[in-house]
Amino acid sequence: MYLLFDIGATKTRLALSKDLKSFADPVIFDTEQDYEKGIAGICNHVERMTREEIKGIAGGISGTLDATRSKLTRSPNLSGWVNKPIDERLETDFKCPVFIENDAAVVGLGEAVSGAGMGKSIVMYMTVSTGVGGARIVNGEIDEHALGFEPGTEIIDMQHTLEELVSGRAVEERFGKKAYEISQDNFIWEELAEKLAYGLHNSRVHWSPDVIVLGGSMITGSPAIQVSRVEMYLKEISKVYPIQPIIKKAQLGAVGGLYGALAYLNSRLG
Repeated sequence: MYLLFDIGATKTRLALSKDLKSFADPVIFDTEQDYEKGIAGICNHVERMTREEIKGIAGGISGTLDATRSKLTRSPNLSGWVNKPIDERLETDFKCPVFIENDAAVVGLGEAVSGAGMGKSIVMYMTVSTGVGGARIVNGEIDEHALGFEPGTEIIDMQHTLEELVSGRAVEERFGKKAYEISQDNFIWEELAEKLAYGLHNSRVHWSPDVIVLGGSMITGSPAIQVSRVEMYLKEISKVYPIQPIIKKAQLGAVGGLYGALAYLNSRLG
């Protein structure tokens, strides 16, 4: 039996796979902000899910990982997990290899191999939700990197990062209400679409993708940033290439990270 996980800012998802080809219905629960309680919670849930031996574990976690991909060095949403030996602890508890990546990169991998990016060699994935993250997926694998991808921190106007302009957190701080409380016909959504297009342009000229996949609650929720409007603004902004990349909305929803974890574990064990 193999364990897949997706430890997000608010929710943690666990699923089991018998054959590394598919996975059972996930168990979903609130993410624990305290590291010790979080690890204990994962272990307790797995004990209830199966009595079989766990042979391998893989998944994503919200934040920036160190060069060895063993612990978080920065995580605005999971500060209690920073600098804690996540992989070492899970390896000790389950006595099997553990592979960890950034959660946005793992979701992007899932969309590349099983979702909106299927069939494309180079996939640029961007998630816009509480924060902004993303990754470059090449030929069905997360592209090589030294310390991960953080497209949300790209500087847009000398004062603000992309995340500070288009994330759900940024909207709440600016307007004093949750994004889902703002009606779809409000000018705010049009403004967000234009700002996001600038961020996509910057990542696009560095990553040169075949397709751009957009996910996260600010894209797939209701109300949301409209992909068609982002595409229109990107065409106006980006003049360097003769053709524009396809822009698609993510297809895998809340389980994209588990599809990515499945692919990631296959590549690490293969």
